[in-house]
Amino acid sequence: MSQTALLVIDLQNDYFPNGKFPLWNTELVLNNVKTLINHANKQQMPILLVQHISSAPKGKAPFFEQGSEGVDIHSDILAICTNAKIIQKKFADSFHETSLSSVLSELAIDELLICGMMTQNCVTHTAMSKQAENYKVSIIQDCCTTTDQMIHNIALNAVGVRIPLVNLAELL
Repeated sequence: MSQTALLVIDLQNDYFPNGKFPLWNTELVLNNVKTLINHANKQQMPILLVQHISSAPKGKAPFFEQGSEGVDIHSDILAICTNAKIIQKKFADSFHETSLSSVLSELAIDELLICGMMTQNCVTHTAMSKQAENYKVSIIQDCCTTTDQMIHNIALNAVGVRIPLVNLAELL
């Protein structure tokens, strides 16, 4: 029997308006991700929140600086993910030097639904990670965003030859 987990990558304050690096389309994506999380909660699907923390020295990080408000996961996400495990990372690949693989193993996960920020960076690097090859992986394309629509679409087009792309409506 397949056990699926939802992996929500980097929905952190610095990517939203008033943050240090606001992205394109964040409110729509936030609402889509909340809908997806609510659906996952009803299905009793494990949810893992990935939080990027800059490895730059204090005061040298452009964003996601440890101890800042910007590094925090968006409060709307935390409010509906009360049982989610938080995986902290310092690299684009959410598997690299993190506890993600061991957490997925403990939960007997064999399928990953991936969403988050930024499409061309942390989302695709995680989905194409060598360690992700152990799972059936899909990216929920309307639950991701990046700096602008063109970069988002280019990244999805590129990764789509290797990783299945799905829409939120297909999962509900």
